[in-house]
Amino acid sequence: MEVRSRLENGGVLEVTDNGLGLTEGQQAQLFGLFQRVHTHVEGSGVGLYLVKKMVENSGGRIDVESQPGVGSTFRVYFNR
Repeated sequence: MEVRSRLENGGVLEVTDNGLGLTEGQQAQLFGLFQRVHTHVEGSGVGLYLVKKMVENSGGRIDVESQPGVGSTFRVYFNR
């Protein structure tokens, strides 16, 4: 896992992993409440939903880029 940050019209936090990765369909449902895309991994499907809501409530946004079998990069954009 790699974590990076930078100043760019506010702040950007990036978290990159070399995990299972996600298909486009999985990425589309990733931030939904109680949505789980990898059912063999423990979880309740609320974590990323809550992160997205907190970031959006503070005026920011979150997105993900991913490829199955390669990994994912999550980016959180914060306003100043």
